This record gives sequence, C-alpha cells and structure tokens, in this order.
Amino acid sequence: MEKVPIPLRIFRFYIEGFREMKLGKTLWLIILIKLFIMFFVLKIFFFPRYLSQFETNEEKQEHVSDELVERALLP
Repeated sequence: MEKVPIPLRIFRFYIEGFREMKLGKTLWLIILIKLFIMFFVLKIFFFPRYLSQFETNEEKQEHVSDELVERALLP
C-alpha cells in the first residue's frame, strides 16, 4: 500500500464528504450568502470610509492619532 501524504488525505476526505452531501450543500450556500451580505453589503451602508477625505498618508496618520488621543483622554 502506497503512503499518501496527510494533507492530500485530508483534502480527499473533505472532497468526498462534500460530494455525498445533500442538505449540507444547501446549508453551505445559505452560509456563503449570509457572509456576503455581512461583509460586503452592510459594510457599504454602515461603515463609511472616513479616511478617504484625507489625501496623504501623513494626514490620515495624524487624524487617527488625534482621534485615539482624544478618546483616551475622555472621562
């Protein structure tokens, strides 16, 4: 019997398991759709790009530094 490397055996294990799934494929599709919504759609609406208003890296660094200092000094 030929020794198959462990990473290849693990890869084959998951591929065969995924092929045999019936309900699992649907659940993985739902998970991927939810992740897409969380990371791409919600990011656009709820996390605006504040640093895009600054042109240079130095201005961005100064703004972040000022914000951190101000928030650290608040009671």
